[in-house]
Amino acid sequence: MSFPPTSGLTAVHPTDPEPVLVIPERVLLADVPPLCAHLEALYAAGAVAVVCDVGALLRADLAAVETVARLALTARRAGGGITLRNAGPGLRALLHLTGLAGLLER
Repeated sequence: MSFPPTSGLTAVHPTDPEPVLVIPERVLLADVPPLCAHLEALYAAGAVAVVCDVGALLRADLAAVETVARLALTARRAGGGITLRNAGPGLRALLHLTGLAGLLER
């Protein structure tokens, strides 16, 4: 994998009822399947919705959009959903352009 071992970790905070999937600072297309597998495991363990923290992303690019789109599809197939937390302005703009802005935390 191309990201450090701390990426893709799930953090569950007592004040946060949903698990949090941390997206790494750099995402390549090769990183998407392991992240989706991790998300599938969260749903298999009983999660109803998952928060994806994208605050560490250094670049808002098409690989980041592809990651978000694939995670959203994976969640939908599992019967759940994702919400994006801490998205920077560049990623927000790309998500608006691609029709994925509905995933952003309000």
